[in-house]
Amino acid sequence: MQEQSPSRTKIIIADPGVPVIRNVNWGGLRTLYIKEVRRFFKVQLQTIWAPAVTTLLFLVIFSVAMGGAGRTVLGVPFPDFVAPGLIAMAMLNNAFANSSFALLVGKIQGTVVDYLMPPLSTGELLAALVGGAVTRAFLVGFVLWGAMLLYPGVHVMPRHPGAVLWFGLFGSTFLALAGVMTSIWAEKFDHAAAITNFVIGPLTLLSGTFYSVEALTPLFRSISHLNPFFYIISGFRYGFLERADSPVLLGGAVILLVDIAMAIGCYALLRSGWKLKN
Repeated sequence: MQEQSPSRTKIIIADPGVPVIRNVNWGGLRTLYIKEVRRFFKVQLQTIWAPAVTTLLFLVIFSVAMGGAGRTVLGVPFPDFVAPGLIAMAMLNNAFANSSFALLVGKIQGTVVDYLMPPLSTGELLAALVGGAVTRAFLVGFVLWGAMLLYPGVHVMPRHPGAVLWFGLFGSTFLALAGVMTSIWAEKFDHAAAITNFVIGPLTLLSGTFYSVEALTPLFRSISHLNPFFYIISGFRYGFLERADSPVLLGGAVILLVDIAMAIGCYALLRSGWKLKN
C-alpha cells in the first residue's frame, strides 16, 4: 500500500454538507446590522424625530414654563444643567425601545427563525442587535444636540468629548442589552411595555436628570447611587459641564462592569434558546 504524503493528508473538520465558518462572519454580521438600522430608519419620523421633539419639549417646559432660566444647579443655569441629562435620557430610552422590539416581534409573528437560522454565532447575533440599537440612540442624541445648539440660552458644547462618548456609548449599550433580555423574556408587547413603564421609565426619571442628588436626603442619595442610570447621566453631564454628582472614573468603571455582566447574561440566554426555540 502506498503511503500518503503528509501534504495530502485529508483532515475532516466537519461532516459533509455542514458549513463551517472559522472566523467572524463579517458579511452576515454587517447584513443583520444594516437590516436592524433600516428597520427603524424606514419609520424615522416615529423612531428618531418624534422622540427628539418630545424630549425637547421637556427643556422648553423646565426652562420657560417653570421659570427655570433663573435657577442654578451645581453652579450652572438650570437649562444648561438639564440639557445633557435630557440628551442622555433620550438615548437610553430609544436604545431600549429598539432592541426590545427586534426579537419580540419575530416571536409574535413567528419569524424569529430568521434571526436563529442564518450562519451567525451567538456573539455576532448579539453584536448586530446591540449595534442597531446604539446607532438609533446616537442618531436621536445628535438630533437633540443639534436642536439644543440652536435653542436660545442653552450651552451644550462638550468640554470633555471622551466622557460624552464613553457614557453615551456604554450607557446606550447597557439599555440595548436590557432590551435584548426583555425581548427574549417577553411573550407579548404588554410585557415589554411593563418593563418600559415600571422599570426603565422610573429609573431614568430618578437618575438625577432634572435635579442634583446632592439636594436629596442622605437616604435617598444612597438609593440613587444604586441606580446605574445615575452614573450614566452624571458622567454624560460631566462631559458638557465639567460638573458631576459622582466621581466620573467610578461611574465609568461601574457602567463598564454592568455592561460586561449584561452581555454575558444576554449571550447565555441567546445561546440556550430560552423562549426562542421552545
